Amino acid sequence: MAEPRPYTPREYQKLARRFILDHPRCNLWAVPGMGKSSVTLSAMDILQIIGSNFFPALIIAPLKVCQLTWPAEQKKWLDFAGLKMVPILGEADVRDDALMSRGDVYLINYDNVVWLTERLKRKAWPFKIVIADESTRLKNFRGYYATHPETGKPFFHSGGKSGVRSASLAAIAEHTRRWVNLTGTPATNGLKDLWGQNWFVDFGERLGRTYGEFMKRWFFQNPYSRVVELRHPSCEAEIYLALADCSLALRAEDWFDIKEPLVFRREVELPPEARKLYDQMERDFFIEMGEREVTAVNAAVLSSKLLQMASGAVYSGQGPARAINWLHDAKIEELRSIINELGEPLLVAYWFKFEEQLLKKAFPEFRVFRGAEEEDLWNKGKIQLLGVHPASAGHGTNLQYGGRAIAHVTHTWDLELKLQVNERIGPTRQIQAGFDRNVLQYEICARNTMDEEVLARQQTKWSILEALMNARAVRG
Repeated sequence: MAEPRPYTPREYQKLARRFILDHPRCNLWAVPGMGKSSVTLSAMDILQIIGSNFFPALIIAPLKVCQLTWPAEQKKWLDFAGLKMVPILGEADVRDDALMSRGDVYLINYDNVVWLTERLKRKAWPFKIVIADESTRLKNFRGYYATHPETGKPFFHSGGKSGVRSASLAAIAEHTRRWVNLTGTPATNGLKDLWGQNWFVDFGERLGRTYGEFMKRWFFQNPYSRVVELRHPSCEAEIYLALADCSLALRAEDWFDIKEPLVFRREVELPPEARKLYDQMERDFFIEMGEREVTAVNAAVLSSKLLQMASGAVYSGQGPARAINWLHDAKIEELRSIINELGEPLLVAYWFKFEEQLLKKAFPEFRVFRGAEEEDLWNKGKIQLLGVHPASAGHGTNLQYGGRAIAHVTHTWDLELKLQVNERIGPTRQIQAGFDRNVLQYEICARNTMDEEVLARQQTKWSILEALMNARAVRG
């Protein structure tokens, strides 16, 4: 690792730091690569100078972000050496020991939040700052404060559909002086994602006391398509206005001379036999492959099966008895053409486990991303073909030094994961790393399959997210 150096924030980072300092409970939305972590550490460093009564702080983040990103960010800058960082990770006894250690900033992953709140239930909540990194993990929260009909006293209602994790955090949110939500993708599934996250900022003051009030005011469900839509085009602007005083969005294109990614859609045809099976599955929710049966019990399962078939195979059975039924290698051959044309390192994003087998068999140089070792080797130019699963190589991974090209072999309905994995080598990170080059993004799509539906849906979700970021952006 390079020697730590003085932290010299860019102008937009100064604005973001001031926003965090001036707004004890707020949202900071910035695409990966713009330095949300360093901005937050810089704000905490100033608070520590002002007085220790602002501490300790708690950072909640995905596991790999806790393990890699935050510690690395602190070690990168001389200015933050005074912040003692304590990870609350590992087995329960290790977490217990960490919790008893003296520190300024504690790190815990979202999966251990329930353990933490239970552990501290009989004690005063010690953390005076909470940083919710990748705050979209809170988007499904549905709790609220209500008045007891008999006693007239306020009480917290956890909400029927709230996750245990979010409900546990909500119970202590009011005891936390400062709360900062960090994410680059606040509303990938639409503006309805915002209520749960923003509740932790203002307990429902801006968007509605309950999720039901929020939905009733600005949304309705189309009785025919069952799709949730805005009641009126003006509702979008109303939601942005409601969040204006507690949210700051930073868009890379407002502060850098960004080169837009070059997106190439590479279409393939399913071989005749695979097409026949695909069409039958789509029509009947059922096919037979030799002695095996492939069944979809509902539309959601069917969607997954069709995406599998478009990518070369389909699973039958459940659990340990699950089997892979191979169909075709059309996408693999298209990927081979891309590799030959490109002549430079390539990330390969895939979704299904069976694709690892396909890729390893087709390309001896193919290596699966597992963590820090692959990240280091890739960035040193020692891996030419690196497989990345969006769920494991998204948050907190830096891959911009090793290349600028990514190919999506399969596609996911989860736009947030796709955006996150794209940003590992994205335009902002390329500039931050000192490269003046376009990002190359290849979308391998099987014609007349569920691939086309997913890509179209991703584009719609992206439009919503882009509009939100535009509305709240501070420009240079």
